[in-house]
Amino acid sequence: MHGKGQRLARLPLPADVGAALVDYLRQDRPACSTRRVFIRIKAPRRSFVSPSTICCIVHRALKRAGLTPAFKGAHLLRHSLATDLLRRGASLVEIGQLLHHSQPNTTQIYAKVDIAALRAIALPWPGVAS
Repeated sequence: MHGKGQRLARLPLPADVGAALVDYLRQDRPACSTRRVFIRIKAPRRSFVSPSTICCIVHRALKRAGLTPAFKGAHLLRHSLATDLLRRGASLVEIGQLLHHSQPNTTQIYAKVDIAALRAIALPWPGVAS
């Protein structure tokens, strides 16, 4: 898979995701000549033209759902993944590696999202009784 910065990323595929892909390819995906997994639903059936296609899909889904999050487009998917990983106990270093961040401070933006987790590890302010 090509990720951010067009770097090749090989990640394990959970069994349930693999089974869902097999079902999609065998039962739901319309026949077409491309070997790409995901294709346009409308004719002509072909692979997505550019990475911005994902942004358009996410925008339309948000609009249909009546949601207006701060992050939109494909970045919303990255941000949601990072936030979920952080809540499940992944470290910022691990998240940064998965998202291919070259600088640790790029990943730190996700730390401020999880207020409950930050409160749990916050030290008391000096001179203030807790």
